[in-house]
Amino acid sequence: MTLPLLIAGLSLSSPNGLRCEWMTDPIGVDAVQPRLCWMLPQAKDSVTVVLAADRQWRDTLQCHRLPPGTHSVMLNNLPHGQAKTYYWNVAVGGEASETAQFTTNLPIGKAHWITDGRDKDERSLAKYRRLFKIKKNVKEAFLTIVSAGPHELSLNGQRVGNHCLDPMYTRFDRRLLSVMHDVGRLVQTGDNILCVELGNGWYNHQSTAVWFFHEASWRNRPRFAARLLLRYEDGEEEEIVTDCQWQTALGATTFSSIYTAEHYDARLEGKENWQPVTLVECPTQRITSQVMHPIRRTAVYKAVKMVRLSDTLVVYHFPKNMAGVTRLRVRGEAGTVLRLKHGEMLYPDGRVNLGNIDYHFRPTDDTDPFQTDIVTLSGRDDEFTPRFGYKGFQYVEVSSSSPVHLDEESLVAEEMHSDVPAIGTWHSSSDFLNRLLAATNNSYLSNLFGYPTDCPQREKNGWTADAYLALETGMSTYDVVTIYEKWLADFRDEQRDDGRLPCIIPTDKWGYDWANGVDWTSATIIIPWQIYLYYDNRQLLATHYDCMRRYMIYLESIQKDYLTDWGLGDWIPVKTVSDLTYTTSVYFFVDACIMAKTATLLGKTDDASHYQELARNIRLAINRRYLNVDKGIYANGSQTELAMALYWGVAPDELRGRIAANLDEAVRQRDYHLDVGVHGSKAILSALSDNGYPETAWKLVSQTTYPSWGYWITQGATTLHENWRTDVIVDNSLNHIMFGEVGAWLYRGLAGIRPCEEVPGFREVTIRPYFPDSLDSLRVSRQTDFGMLMTSWHREGNHIEYTVSVPPAMSARISLPDGQHHELHGEEKTFIIK
Repeated sequence: MTLPLLIAGLSLSSPNGLRCEWMTDPIGVDAVQPRLCWMLPQAKDSVTVVLAADRQWRDTLQCHRLPPGTHSVMLNNLPHGQAKTYYWNVAVGGEASETAQFTTNLPIGKAHWITDGRDKDERSLAKYRRLFKIKKNVKEAFLTIVSAGPHELSLNGQRVGNHCLDPMYTRFDRRLLSVMHDVGRLVQTGDNILCVELGNGWYNHQSTAVWFFHEASWRNRPRFAARLLLRYEDGEEEEIVTDCQWQTALGATTFSSIYTAEHYDARLEGKENWQPVTLVECPTQRITSQVMHPIRRTAVYKAVKMVRLSDTLVVYHFPKNMAGVTRLRVRGEAGTVLRLKHGEMLYPDGRVNLGNIDYHFRPTDDTDPFQTDIVTLSGRDDEFTPRFGYKGFQYVEVSSSSPVHLDEESLVAEEMHSDVPAIGTWHSSSDFLNRLLAATNNSYLSNLFGYPTDCPQREKNGWTADAYLALETGMSTYDVVTIYEKWLADFRDEQRDDGRLPCIIPTDKWGYDWANGVDWTSATIIIPWQIYLYYDNRQLLATHYDCMRRYMIYLESIQKDYLTDWGLGDWIPVKTVSDLTYTTSVYFFVDACIMAKTATLLGKTDDASHYQELARNIRLAINRRYLNVDKGIYANGSQTELAMALYWGVAPDELRGRIAANLDEAVRQRDYHLDVGVHGSKAILSALSDNGYPETAWKLVSQTTYPSWGYWITQGATTLHENWRTDVIVDNSLNHIMFGEVGAWLYRGLAGIRPCEEVPGFREVTIRPYFPDSLDSLRVSRQTDFGMLMTSWHREGNHIEYTVSVPPAMSARISLPDGQHHELHGEEKTFIIK
């Protein structure tokens, strides 16, 4: 094949942002037909994508000529090849991108699974090593590892990669993830040593809590398999795999729990007693490659204050609540024991209070204290950072068995989360609003660890509703698609034969018989549809469709007259309890509507007809039972009940105005304060702003007294809470994301930017901003596959200057509060609004 002329000099109009499987230059791609996507500079010229087997373009494998406006392609089946690097670029109108690359997966192959042969209740962690020699020059080297339990790798004394807690948490008896690294720079001619240390993670959960992970059917001593491929300059290949030549020993980490903490005895460093390994069976027959944004330590924070309560007790105050670990540097007498207690609250005497987050912990003794690392000193300069878990905290209490020197530099906090790129910015003239969004994003990231969680301390569970309630908030600021593609695969692993899903995912047995109502498990339908709207990700809908369909079969088998009556309902409302059958049936309706649209999109006409009819029947049943036509209210007329009818499209078109007016009045009666739980908080802002009452929504968001989002911020919160009240101690996480819809509304409702359902993925957008009298300016941007969309406005005397910049490949329909309507196509324009 002749290579088209694609490698001319780059310009500002060149394609960029090239990604494979949503990642930049990924390694370990195991898709037979990888997906490529890019940022399109303009939409008038055809697109050409070329794939080559070498960087010099001597061996061109595929050439895809695509219509104008195309921003993605699925490759044809790749030639069989392990750890093979491919090169590709994109040209639009004669302007070519830089070369991108991806490397295919290196399977485990003939590697054996190994462990140290100890019982699953053994607390000390095992280390493993393999010594080997290299006699020739290495051209490239790749290492793949798959482990049950998180691993940490080193090669010749240097850590391999910068990921944390690999591999991501899955249901271990059904699917494990392998992780691949390029280690060419770490191998050396002569002697080499490859080391692996395994933590317990969720695989061998030794801590006891109400979720019963300590009784998981898969639980066992951590184990792994690995394969190192060496390619020499002379073309020869050699591999090192896990087998009987490996050795194992107990290390200095004497306990590891992803739920509670880590214990470390520095006196044991360098005193390993190496023994032969034990060969074992693989925990599952299904291994797939982990190609997603990994967990990393993303920031380091020094304490803003250190309070010395005694010569053996110090409390560190960090600038914000976060998820992560702390790094301790200290010197003390050998055998001195330090306890590092991590928490979100303080007692009046200044000590750390765990009362709000240890409610579900059920310890069998006092050897595994909650969120408390235990460090025994060696008598030398010691440094300790947990490697196989994380915590949620803002304060750390360090107590020691005898006095040691601690100062402001002795302990720092290292923030951790899935390291997803930021693609959205939002900044206003209101410091309060900026802090509110920062707190919302802090909570979102604190609960992103390879799957979305509810809180980073008390549970770390993948609650299904919490995830879809906050998904649009996450997608407004961050590129999160790889996390949710992985997590929806966890749904498919968890789904039972009858279509039922648990309320937390992953799980072993907890969550299938309680709290898995329609209002939670509808995540399996809502999430892929929301991702489609933001990413134009049709393949995810196609891949997940069978799970969605089977789930709907389950719901249809147990509905009663097109209504559903089980679920948690409007969880943790301020005061008013909404009707449970009503709120869950609304989600049944939402599911049917999404299924009808998805089936239509995928060409499943019979399914589409069925779900359209089902949606009509559910809507009719809800309105027949709960709609008071004369009063224009649903059920008892709570904020949640009215808001959900409007937001999710249950309300008849002819009554929307009256229902919206009643919702507005319900909010006014509470002096612009919330009276909702999680489902009401998801719906209420857009229900108001999309139905003629944006000022009321604005007053709810800018409210600073109880109950409101702003009340938390004025009380000093740097994350969102689990309860509207701040005086609740027991069972009240201070870092929760389930009330996080406010972040999405700041982009979608106030800035007015939203994707178009008819043309998803931000190829076309609708922009309907609101300009509150009490706000002076706002700047918002979003990076898309069609360029950077930017809007900004500020007050200038008695008018507003509003500027919209639409990249060349995007179209925007703009509706302004003064009645102006405009369409912009690849241009920047400023509007004067009086």
